[in-house]
Amino acid sequence: MGIEYSPEISALLGRVRRRPNAGWPWRPGEAVPAGLPVKQSWGWLFAPDGRVLTLVNPRDGIVSLPGGSLEPEDAGDPGRALAREAAEEAQAVIDGPVYLGYLYDRVGSANGGHECARVRMAAALRGVGPSAPDPASGRHYRRLLVAPGLAVELLGWGLPGLRQARAAVAAAAAWWGAPVRADETIEELPPAGCRLR
Repeated sequence: MGIEYSPEISALLGRVRRRPNAGWPWRPGEAVPAGLPVKQSWGWLFAPDGRVLTLVNPRDGIVSLPGGSLEPEDAGDPGRALAREAAEEAQAVIDGPVYLGYLYDRVGSANGGHECARVRMAAALRGVGPSAPDPASGRHYRRLLVAPGLAVELLGWGLPGLRQARAAVAAAAAWWGAPVRADETIEELPPAGCRLR
């Protein structure tokens, strides 16, 4: 059985562009070393059927996971930053963020040219509210549920991304009982929002 999706999603995916892979080393399960600042937190947000939330910017076709920079109100907590960013970017409601590991950014493009960590987490996706622009950037993302392996492909992350996805799937199965093999249907979440069961 092939991947199923609507003509509208087909048109959107036809415009997808991948960011160049930065080549940051993935440190699965390792705590961020003392003295290495955590500058970003991004998340694999799992629906109950094992699919994950991806965001597509229809202006430039760039696909991303929800997440972003830690702000003072996050008090240094990557889980709190992920919940805030997911709400701002995707109007997503998440539960129980779980730390997966970090990417070591030796160039420090998110830290004024100084090395930093970019944390990856997994969380349960409980629903999304009505679609709205991200208050920080003004971007109005399209919200797609896709299988984790397809998310890696859309993100353009290659083998390191696949390793990340596998760690996220294992966490989602252990913590929330998400299936290891996700539904392969690509689904756009409704602009009016929805709860996920």
